[in-house]
Amino acid sequence: MADAHDEARRLGEVLRRARVLSKRSQTDVAAALGYHQSKVSRLEQGKGTEDPQVLRSIARELGIGYPLSSVGLADLPDSSDSHAETDDMHRRTFLATSLATLASPPSSSHGYGALVHALLPGPFPPAGGETQDLSQLGKRVSGVRRLLYACDYTDLERTLPALITDLRHAATGSDEATALLATAYQTSASLLLKLGDQGNAWLAVGRAMAEAERSGDPVVLASSVRVHAHLLAREKHTSQAITLVRHTADQLTGAYDQRPPRYLAALGLLLLRGVTAASSAGDRSATRDFLTEAKEVSRFVTLDHSDAWANFSPTNVSLHGVSAAVAFGDAGLALEAARPLMRRHIPAPERRAALWVETARAYSQQGRLDQGYQALRIAESCAAQDVRRPAIRELVADMAARDRRRTLPELHLFSRRLGVPA
Repeated sequence: MADAHDEARRLGEVLRRARVLSKRSQTDVAAALGYHQSKVSRLEQGKGTEDPQVLRSIARELGIGYPLSSVGLADLPDSSDSHAETDDMHRRTFLATSLATLASPPSSSHGYGALVHALLPGPFPPAGGETQDLSQLGKRVSGVRRLLYACDYTDLERTLPALITDLRHAATGSDEATALLATAYQTSASLLLKLGDQGNAWLAVGRAMAEAERSGDPVVLASSVRVHAHLLAREKHTSQAITLVRHTADQLTGAYDQRPPRYLAALGLLLLRGVTAASSAGDRSATRDFLTEAKEVSRFVTLDHSDAWANFSPTNVSLHGVSAAVAFGDAGLALEAARPLMRRHIPAPERRAALWVETARAYSQQGRLDQGYQALRIAESCAAQDVRRPAIRELVADMAARDRRRTLPELHLFSRRLGVPA
């Protein structure tokens, strides 16, 4: 039952994305199909997606996976006597192919082909230069983590391939170098997720998990699990993500006052990933449990700056509380929780931008598009490259599509500047 519910939600998200990208309102699509707007709304919420005839109609209208044979719906009979198993098969094919069509990874010609090549298995390429000791390699790994937190994705794309190559050579006889390599793979997965390339992110996550287990370092393993859970949640496998986080966190909890900051930060960030997964699944109980545990861990982590291990703090816990409220549609609660954070110094640009993006989402949920736009502009001032991520571009496209009377010309100008439908 849970899998069917997750599948329906994923399908609804496919339909919503296709509608937004085609610059259509729910009312417009419904009218074209002879439906009421509420039917399209329910479909996008993952309700009523069991009827393959309706799916075929809306797929045609929105141009999803055209021609329809590519999504397994073209040969679907129009009569109502189709077998349930056949209908379900077509619906699943439609879901899988539509997701691949709408969320297909960007071409490697976009600038990170070298990174993807570095992730591929095979013989080691030649080292990038003279052999470096572990101290130098460790500094380079810390450097790429800082680039990630600074949202400098362009430099990160350029830096990671050579670092991964050098670490692969160093890791042949060193557990410490193996742990550094796992961290580089984690960073690669995080970057690819930022860029909306889930396909290659799976490759990076697999490499990170393998190297983390080889290193024998529980902190590095926890960090790799965190990125793995992030990807699972992004792909709507939320129940698996929650289970993965819960299982790993259970191995690390206890005696917080005796643990080093690096250990506590890794555990805390893992718990926050559980918050994200649980809230996206609509599980308020699990969300509350993960937040409570993360708050307890944060009592023993007083650092609040953006290096590899200290990007966990009470501030970050509060920020995830805001994000969870937005995920549940509790816009008022989200804004109330966000206001104190707006006055707080948040060193990491990625975290500052995240605060204002979540604020924009909350305003958008309330229909306050003008204030949502202003929040997005603040996010852009914090981390210009971050607001160009696919997820935020979708938010901007949705807001612009809802401003049908174009009462906010600056929002439409912003939309065009980001290269998304206005």
